[in-house]
Amino acid sequence: MTKTMKALVLNEHGGIDNLRVVDDKPIPTAGAGHVVIRVRASSFNYHDVFTVQGMPGIKVPLPVVIGLDMAGEITELGEGVEGWRIGDRVLVNPLNKKVGLMGEMLDGGMAEYCQVSVGQLIAMPADVSFVDAASLPVAYGTAHRMLVTHETIKPGDRVLILGASGGVGTGCVMLAKHLGAEVIACAGSEDKMSRLRDIGADHVINYRETDFSKWAIQTFGKPQRRTYEGGVDVVINFTGGDTWVPSLKCLKRGGRLLVCGATAGFDPKEDLRYIWSFELKIIGSNSFYDDNLSALMDLIQKGDLKPAVDKVLPLEEAAAGLKMIQDRSVMGKIVVTP
Repeated sequence: MTKTMKALVLNEHGGIDNLRVVDDKPIPTAGAGHVVIRVRASSFNYHDVFTVQGMPGIKVPLPVVIGLDMAGEITELGEGVEGWRIGDRVLVNPLNKKVGLMGEMLDGGMAEYCQVSVGQLIAMPADVSFVDAASLPVAYGTAHRMLVTHETIKPGDRVLILGASGGVGTGCVMLAKHLGAEVIACAGSEDKMSRLRDIGADHVINYRETDFSKWAIQTFGKPQRRTYEGGVDVVINFTGGDTWVPSLKCLKRGGRLLVCGATAGFDPKEDLRYIWSFELKIIGSNSFYDDNLSALMDLIQKGDLKPAVDKVLPLEEAAAGLKMIQDRSVMGKIVVTP
């Protein structure tokens, strides 16, 4: 008799109401070079919203269990798997280099069990929780690569972060503070602003009420072309759209604009005069790697990082959690414990 499990399944693209929690999905078995993990925690990213809606040019093999980020315990070893044992606690890098992303091209973490390629496993320190670990890959991994791997922030830098209340944003706030920066965080509500202060932001701006670029210029002075006075050292902008030129305007001479996405539009109006006049640097960053995730877990273990988790939900409430992500009504991560 086939053993079954609960899972959050997408059968067809559309709205979040197309997601269904089923209790009759067969538990996967470990193929060669793979393991099965008992998923203990899985977190949502805005990418999961795009997966549900459907993305032009990406053919998702439906039905699929969504959820990119996950952590759990190994319950079965496939043929040829070495260096791992049943019971090992693991974080999963969601990128399968041969097939694509978990939760999109392969079944993901919003289920009680998941088959994972052995090359995607990262050992978890004993004192890092599954909830904290599952918060890391897409959001905090992206932030770590952008700030730490690329060495873009120095102690004392003024760092302005757009979209600071989301997963990547909260990761940037915490890591920038860890690196010794003065952090200016932008969010859209008083509640989010208060919570950003709680995780370390030195200044907070309600972008719905205040022009962030003008605020930075009024606070730190107008950037000067022949000196290094005025403005901020770094703007972290993964929104694009109409925030692009204002980001250029408040950067000091030699300032850095960091980009890892374009949630508000990839083809914004440009003004090259600021780039050459102020010798600005536009630095792109893409994805994350195992070393980023291991380094983040080390920071958690040392007490230097605590991922911002808005809610921890059971699988039965997972779709409601993703709706909160879609509505941008969360501060940090939504984690599901299947």
